[in-house]
Amino acid sequence: MKKTLWIIASAAAVILLGTYLIANTLGREQAAQAEESDIPKLVEDISTGRAKPQSASINAATLTVKEADGQKVTYDLPEDKFFLSIAPYVEQTHPCEIHSLTGCQGEMANEQFSVTIHDSEGNTLMKDEVLKSGANGFMDFWVPRDRTYLIRIVHGGKVAETQLSTYKTDQTCITTMQLI
Repeated sequence: MKKTLWIIASAAAVILLGTYLIANTLGREQAAQAEESDIPKLVEDISTGRAKPQSASINAATLTVKEADGQKVTYDLPEDKFFLSIAPYVEQTHPCEIHSLTGCQGEMANEQFSVTIHDSEGNTLMKDEVLKSGANGFMDFWVPRDRTYLIRIVHGGKVAETQLSTYKTDQTCITTMQLI
């Protein structure tokens, strides 16, 4: 009798543990999927100061966030989108390849620009769209990956134009667009 109760109790424990592990794994997978789909929102919140981690940087593949408590979390970026952060300038810039959402500062904060983006196949992603740079002087864009773009920025009669690509080795921080 004791042996039978022990077997039943053991089986119940195994079933409960298995159910917990399956539910917990599914929950983590769903959370990871939700996190991936919310990456652009998280980037926007950090860029605008709504979220205030100790530091955050974004390269072609990942977003790395370090919280005030020292915890570091790395998120994979969406497979179909590439992040570009552009800080047009007239007189002052800084060298940059990987954008620091919490550290990079461009010259032209809170300014309005007219932005046009065409891909190398002739498609127009944006035409003369008026955008405002953030308090950090950057404008953030999520564009399709693995393409080449012609980007034109106009401000106060001055123009900056460059060709950029969005492949896995390309930079996310663009500080080379001088308005002339």
